[in-house]
Amino acid sequence: MTHPITVGIERSSNGLIWFEAERLSGNDGVRHGFLSRKGGVSDGIHGGLNVRFGSDDDKNRVAENRARAASAFATDAQNLTTVYQVHGTDVAVLDRPLSRDEAPKADAMVTDRPGIMLGILTADCTPVLFHDPVAGVIGACHSGWRGSYGGISASTVAAMEKLGAKRENITAAVGPCIARKSYEVDGAFRETILGGPEGSDDLFDPSVRDGHFMFDLPEYVRRRTIATGIASVELVARDTLAEEDLFYSYRRTTLRKEPDYGRQLSAIMLTEA
Repeated sequence: MTHPITVGIERSSNGLIWFEAERLSGNDGVRHGFLSRKGGVSDGIHGGLNVRFGSDDDKNRVAENRARAASAFATDAQNLTTVYQVHGTDVAVLDRPLSRDEAPKADAMVTDRPGIMLGILTADCTPVLFHDPVAGVIGACHSGWRGSYGGISASTVAAMEKLGAKRENITAAVGPCIARKSYEVDGAFRETILGGPEGSDDLFDPSVRDGHFMFDLPEYVRRRTIATGIASVELVARDTLAEEDLFYSYRRTTLRKEPDYGRQLSAIMLTEA
C-alpha cells in the first residue's frame, strides 16, 4: 500500500467538526476522528471544544466538552481515556477505560477491547492513530518532535504486536499539527534532527531570520511512522497554527503572549462486533 497525503474527510454533527483519514474510514469495526475546536462550550482564549482538564479553563466546561467529543463516537465520556502526556515513548496497555485520576504518565495507548476510546490531546504536536483490522487492535500516540525522535510510533506498534497485531496489517493516520510554514526552529534543533533517524535536509527551509529554519514536523512524523514497517501511513495535512478557526495552537499562544490555550482531541475506538 502507499502512504498518501490528504486533507482528511470532514465530518460534522451537533456543531462538532472533525476529520477522518481516508484509509481508516474504510476499516470496519472502528471509529476514529481528529476533532477540531468547533462545537464546544468553552469561551475566551479556550473558546470551543477544549478537552484538557489541566488547562486554566473551567473544569465543568471541559467535562461537557469531553462528553460532546465522546458523543461523536456514540459513546459516553466515561469511556474516553487520556493519559498524562510527557513527550516520551512509554505506552499504556488498556483492558478498560481509565478515570482521570488513574491516567498514567505515557504518550501512547493500545487496546484490543471494544468500547475504550483512546484519546490524544494536542495543540501543535502530532496525533497518530493506528488500527489492525485483522487482529482487532488499535493504538494512539502523542508525537511531538521529541517523541517522534525517540520512536513513539515504533513503541506503539510494538505494543500492538504484543496484543496480536501484525505490522503488515496496520494502517496509521498522522493527524493535524503545526506545519512547515508555521514552525520556526533554530540551528541547534536542526542539527539534532539531522543527527537522528530519518533526519534529512529536505525537512527544513531557511527562515527569514538568520540561523533559523522552517521545520516539516508532519512529514518527519510520517517518515518515522513509515519506518516502523506497517502497511500504510496517511498524513492528514492540516496546519494547527494557521487554521485558527479549527484548531488550538501552543505556538500561536506563545507568539501572542496569551496565558493559556486549549487542546483538541484525536481519538480511536473499537466498536462491538
